[in-house]
Amino acid sequence: MIRPSQFSSPWWARNPHVQTILAKYLHRTGLRYRKQRLELPDGDFVDLAWGLPELDPGRPLVVLFHGLEGCIDSHYARGMMAALHARGWQPVLMHFRGCSGEPNRYLQAYHSGAIEDPHYLLQLLRRRFPDRPMAAIGYSLGGNMLINYLAAHPRNPLCAAAVISAPLQLAACAERINRGLSRLYQGYLLNRMKYNWQQRLSRHPGHPWQGQLAAIRSLRQFDDQITAPVHGFKDADDYYQRCSGLYKLARVATPTLVIHAADDPFMSDAVIPDAALLPPMVHYELSRHGGHVGFMQGPPWRPRYWLEQRIPDWLERHWPPY
Repeated sequence: MIRPSQFSSPWWARNPHVQTILAKYLHRTGLRYRKQRLELPDGDFVDLAWGLPELDPGRPLVVLFHGLEGCIDSHYARGMMAALHARGWQPVLMHFRGCSGEPNRYLQAYHSGAIEDPHYLLQLLRRRFPDRPMAAIGYSLGGNMLINYLAAHPRNPLCAAAVISAPLQLAACAERINRGLSRLYQGYLLNRMKYNWQQRLSRHPGHPWQGQLAAIRSLRQFDDQITAPVHGFKDADDYYQRCSGLYKLARVATPTLVIHAADDPFMSDAVIPDAALLPPMVHYELSRHGGHVGFMQGPPWRPRYWLEQRIPDWLERHWPPY
């Protein structure tokens, strides 16, 4: 079932670009964290960021997955980690490969359907904390990845999950972000992706992909020429079809909150699922406004971030006694 969201946008932030852009620059938090390097079974690594001070192991643990080219410094990650910590829950963010400020060791990095590293982390945390309630939050690309994970692993350690502004239909999103003002976001992301790819290639000199970057002008081209072949897909179409979370929602068996704004400038209505196909465990909330991971309320000189109230409220409903 698709439910109307309780989010209401203030008069000054009804424009999706205001919600998307100003949320980044108006958000302030004093979150402290420590980094931990997690060595992976294949010989690569990811870096974790644990909110400080670390809380008693009996308190719930919430794992965050950032969006495309995000990190611990992404405003939505820091804000949510601070909000979770204020509730007495332990937040930890997993950087995708190559997103913590250091190139990963292999050419393979991350993509919208790469669930192996999150699966390894969640299993490791469950072994380390066998009785600790655990949940996960995924933003944008990390949200689509989380749907892929939940569908592939219906028996998982999570009590609940939340997915925010996720590009659940990747092909449609690649088309949408290549039109109009959304191309500004595409240019920003593409520059970061190219830079990180060059950093990764510096560890693999002489690789045939070295000369392709200059001609790439869109995210779809990047996915077709870099993401897909590096990660074992035939092309961008194959990658988009196999990794779009929209086609996997029906297999989600974990209580999952999905939040989407109809005016998200990264996406079209193609990401909105058929309500009849949603399983009982998926609670889908659609708002008229909110932009991409924005959802600001209150006055512009003191904005409130609605997600930091709504998501913890959802998770709290699904915690067992602790």
